[in-house]
Amino acid sequence: MRPIVFAALLALAACADADGVAPANGNASAAPAAPAASGLPFRVEPLGQFDQPWAMTFLPDGTLLVTERGGRLRLRLGDGRLLEVAGVPRVDAGGQGGLGDVVLHPDFRRNSYVYLSWVEAGEGDTRGAAVGRARFVLTEDGASLAGLQILWRQTPKVDGRGHFGHRLAFSPDGYLFITNGERQAFDPAQDPDQNLGKIVRLFDDGRVPPDNPWASRGGVAAQSWTMGHRNPLGLAFDAQGRLWEHEMGPEGGDEFNLIERGRNYGYPIVSNGSHYGGRDIPDHPTRPEFAAPKVWWNPSVSPAGLIVYSGALFPEWRGDALMGALSGQALIRIDLDGANAREADRWPMGARIREVEQGPDGAVYLLEDSRDGAGGRLLRLTPPR
Repeated sequence: MRPIVFAALLALAACADADGVAPANGNASAAPAAPAASGLPFRVEPLGQFDQPWAMTFLPDGTLLVTERGGRLRLRLGDGRLLEVAGVPRVDAGGQGGLGDVVLHPDFRRNSYVYLSWVEAGEGDTRGAAVGRARFVLTEDGASLAGLQILWRQTPKVDGRGHFGHRLAFSPDGYLFITNGERQAFDPAQDPDQNLGKIVRLFDDGRVPPDNPWASRGGVAAQSWTMGHRNPLGLAFDAQGRLWEHEMGPEGGDEFNLIERGRNYGYPIVSNGSHYGGRDIPDHPTRPEFAAPKVWWNPSVSPAGLIVYSGALFPEWRGDALMGALSGQALIRIDLDGANAREADRWPMGARIREVEQGPDGAVYLLEDSRDGAGGRLLRLTPPR
């Protein structure tokens, strides 16, 4: 059948901190405005269910791509039907790893590039995240990815199945940013010659920009934009081009950070949480040379998914961040005021929220986390009638 590039169709969880046990060891850094049980400021409409969904992104015509951690990429059509997208890379699925994020190239209408992150196997019992891009194609026979190119890999691959990070975001000026967990190994976050525990900045084709802060070191170090991260699972730009990130702390100490070129965010030297088992980690104020979080949580909320809202349906949220909470089972609104931030609202959702996205209609869409065949719903939030 004649292929049709989609841009032309515009008319048509393994460890406790990542997957949900909230340690009880302190107080939140900002008291949330807790709504009454029946006082949510939005209507919740279930739209369907997925198997271990992890991320989603909208195509220009309002259809939706959803990744499932086991390795499937699904296309949800406007009438609710689901198509499986062919051509997805083979993933090493298990624990926190598998198929991860999905985003569109900023010029998707012209080039049809879709970017994916996933976990791939290495030698022996090792694995690491990878990022690639392919052209999204729709034919009368179905949807597929064509010409997959691997652009980047976590270095080195290590054993274990936790703290991959691998969230993706494009900056307003077209650079690709990638989050990297320290793979539960602590020290790599402070080693410039590994990209574990870093946020990476690349050109859209995977090349390293010469103005990266450690570009003169060459090698893997040249990729990094910031260092000292634990398990970053949310990444989003605001309208002024500031980059915001959240990451899971150890036992407590989840963080919401303003990401600035060349900064070190301190892990594992400092954290507002503690090691599992209670062994202390010095708090951020003890080492002012490290960038401190703008908001932090004790006990943990296990943040996952992040947007900066810009739609018209919820004008009171415009310019604020929305993030999901796994162990917190909530949607959290963070008021952004220039380079400052504070938690403004926390709405209980009765389920672990894995992903947050804004639709073309200005509605907010959530993916529930899926465990043991339960959950995994796609939810649409709209203003109450």
